[in-house]
Amino acid sequence: MDDTPAEQRHIPVMLQRCLDLLAPALETPEPVVVDATLGMGGHTQAMLERFPALRVVGIDRDPQALELAGGRLARFGDRFQALHTTYDHVADAAALAGVERVDGILFDLGVSSLQLDERERGFAYSFDAPLDMRMDSRAELSAYTVVNEYDESELRDIIYRWGEDRFAPRIARAIVAARAEEPLRTTAQLVDVVRSAVPAAAQHKKGHPAKQTFQALRIEVNEELDVLERAVPAAVETVRVGGRVVAMSYHSLEDRIVKQEFARGARSTAPRGFPVELPEHRPTLTVLTRGAERAAQDETESNPRAASARLRAVEKLRETTTPGSVR
Repeated sequence: MDDTPAEQRHIPVMLQRCLDLLAPALETPEPVVVDATLGMGGHTQAMLERFPALRVVGIDRDPQALELAGGRLARFGDRFQALHTTYDHVADAAALAGVERVDGILFDLGVSSLQLDERERGFAYSFDAPLDMRMDSRAELSAYTVVNEYDESELRDIIYRWGEDRFAPRIARAIVAARAEEPLRTTAQLVDVVRSAVPAAAQHKKGHPAKQTFQALRIEVNEELDVLERAVPAAVETVRVGGRVVAMSYHSLEDRIVKQEFARGARSTAPRGFPVELPEHRPTLTVLTRGAERAAQDETESNPRAASARLRAVEKLRETTTPGSVR
C-alpha cells in the first residue's frame, strides 16, 4: 500500500461547486452531512473546514479508503464519523449521527482515485495486475470469477449493458475461447483478449479498446448500479425538507439513474386534467442545476479525471413519509 498522504494523492472534483450547492442547507445550528462516497476524504475535509459547526458521516465500502481518510480527518475529532458499508445505507449513516434527517448528502460516484492508483487492485487497464476490481477487498466476487466462470451469454450481456460496447458478442466469445486454454488471471491478459476481438479500425474511437469492458466488469463485481438505484431514493428520503442532495457521475449509466430519480421527484403526480393540484401531488424536489453541470476547462486541464464529471443537485420541498420524530 502506498504510504503517500491522502491529501497528496487525490484532487476532489468540482469541489467548490459542490460546497456552494450544499451551503444553503447547512445554515442550521448543528448541520449534518453524509458523504456517501468518502474515498480519501477530500470533499469531507473541505466541508469541515468551511462549515465550523458541521458534522460529517463518511460512507465507504473500501477499508483502505476508510483508513486513509480516517487519518486525514482525525484532527476534526468527533465532527467526523466513518461507516463501512455501501452508499445506499445513508439512513444508517444518519442514525450513526443520532438524527433521522440530515441536511445534505453528497455522492461522488464511480471508481475512486485510490482504487485506480493502487495497481494491484486491478481496476486499471493500463497496468498489469491480478484481475480483482473489488471495491471492498473482503467481498467474495472478483473480476477473476466473472471472467473465468460466467458463461458467454452472461459476459455478452454485462459488456453490452454495463460497458455499452457494441462489440460485446465478439469480446465475450474471445474471452471464453482464451480461458479454455488457461484461466485469465491478469489485467494484461484480458486487455490482449479484448484487443484481439475489437476490429483495428474501431480500437481508438472511444479511447482504449478495453475501457468499456473494464467498466462493465467493475460495475458487475461491485453491483454499482443496483446500489445506486437504491441509494438515490434513500438519499431523498433521508434529507430534511430544505436539505440538499448533490451527485457527481462519471459515465452515462450513473448519470441516467440520478437524472431520472431527480426528475421523478420534481414532477407533479396530479392526474392529467385534474382541476386542482392537491398537496400530496406536488413535487417533492426542486432541481438546482440546469441539466448536468460540467467542470471548467482549467479544472479538467489540471485534473483530467474531472473531464467526465456530471454534476446534478436537488433540494427537498416536502416530506413524503413521516419520520419517527422531527429534528
